[in-house]
Amino acid sequence: MHDWAMAPKLRPGYRSLFYGPPGTGKTMTACLLGKYTGRDVYKIDLALVASKYIGETEKNLAKVFDQAQHKGWILFFDEADALFGKRSETRDAHDRYANQEVAFLLQRIESFDGIAILASNRRENLDEAFARRFESIIYFPLPRPEERLRLWRQGFSPQAQLAGNLDLERIAQEHALAGGAIMNVIRYASLQALKAGRNEITAEDIQQGIRLEYAKEGKGG
Repeated sequence: MHDWAMAPKLRPGYRSLFYGPPGTGKTMTACLLGKYTGRDVYKIDLALVASKYIGETEKNLAKVFDQAQHKGWILFFDEADALFGKRSETRDAHDRYANQEVAFLLQRIESFDGIAILASNRRENLDEAFARRFESIIYFPLPRPEERLRLWRQGFSPQAQLAGNLDLERIAQEHALAGGAIMNVIRYASLQALKAGRNEITAEDIQQGIRLEYAKEGKGG
């Protein structure tokens, strides 16, 4: 911007869209970027903003942008499609306020002289006109079977023992779970073992945990 005199030609800052299924590491990556660059990461849940603060959003977010600019924060907008999704016709005052807030946020994000990361579970939910405003769009896929196996093997406590009939390779092959979901299953199975007064994780503990994760997603398991 300065050494090459590009500041008059390029807008300030950098905007990136992280998209992919829940639990694939979008938030974790934003936190790691903050750690790597020595910057604080400020997370804004846009689903909460959209549902609870209509009318107050502009004022609250203006403060966040001003502070972020001053302190060098990375801004991380979670649940981005809640506010930046494909816009429908304006039917009432609530819709009009929401559209004003979208326009305000777009303008502030575009003029923000810093790093802004937006996270969405589904890219197709975002307005295409908005997608063009990003410098980068990064897909976070579900882990492959070999990656899932590594997550399973590394996820358990060193104090836990795995039952002899617990085949992690087969589980990793058969169940296409995100990393966050795998850790939820491991947490559930570990608590079941502790509740029963044992340190052995059984195949039934794991299968029940997987069924619960599928139920959250509306799938059979």
